[in-house]
Amino acid sequence: MKTSLPLPLFIKGKVRDTYELGNRLLIIATDRISTFDIVLPDAIPDKGSVLNQLSAFWFEKTKNLLPNHLIEVVNDTKTLDKYLPAGKRFPYPSYLAGRSMIVKKAKLIPIEWVMRAYLSGSAWEEYRKSGTISGMPMPRGLKESQELPETLFTPTTKAETGHDMPITMDDVKNKIGSTLTGEMKEKSLAVYNYARKYALDKGIIIADTKMEFGLDDGKLILIDEVLTPDSSRFWDAEKYKVGQSQPSYDKQPVRDWLVEMGWNKEPPAPRLTRKVIEETTARYREAYRRLTGKQLN
Repeated sequence: MKTSLPLPLFIKGKVRDTYELGNRLLIIATDRISTFDIVLPDAIPDKGSVLNQLSAFWFEKTKNLLPNHLIEVVNDTKTLDKYLPAGKRFPYPSYLAGRSMIVKKAKLIPIEWVMRAYLSGSAWEEYRKSGTISGMPMPRGLKESQELPETLFTPTTKAETGHDMPITMDDVKNKIGSTLTGEMKEKSLAVYNYARKYALDKGIIIADTKMEFGLDDGKLILIDEVLTPDSSRFWDAEKYKVGQSQPSYDKQPVRDWLVEMGWNKEPPAPRLTRKVIEETTARYREAYRRLTGKQLN
């Protein structure tokens, strides 16, 4: 899915396109999908709308725990009239409705802030090989998907291209200072713990998540997306079983199919089948429905 607006482009990411609106930004969550750090040739219908609207849902729920960059969700394209002078307005594409939002322009803190409450994914792979997670020694005998004794912070660098690289909390302190690191740790944990409890009441385990932060007039805020199927592992609580991988409400069908195809994780990526696309769309929509109690518009 390509976007092309007569506005200055702020940044084009793997799955989001961001445009300048003076001292604000217009973020568009597209239906593009990225796996193994590569954007695939096929899109996942409704994915962008889920990411946008679910982020907005969580931003509203957690704003008293940690402020965020959300100003307004673009549910009606006429919303943009408020942010563009008359001479700068243009025929707004219909795809903006539901999948875009107006946000504050914050100073980015260039760290992917990853929190893990369960042993899964790359953390499980590392633990299985070396008994560590992000280089930190862990108790022996832990099993795949097991809940960890305490939430772990395993930050990474934030790379515009290529792979994010793990860094230690000491690295973070050296980069941004102890005070800001401590605030990020405290506030993000409060948001994560709130979301975990809320989601569990809806039958979903949030096994891990990543957050991004910025500074708004020197104050810490949440930015980008939060607690979506792209930034978190959502597991069905009723099907949860320690000692194995868990079915997730995310792009798991795509990753599984690509692995089965024997793709070498180098471009170009293979075209997805209709079945894989439909199954993935269904997972994104179901995550939205279960967490918000609403059907996606």
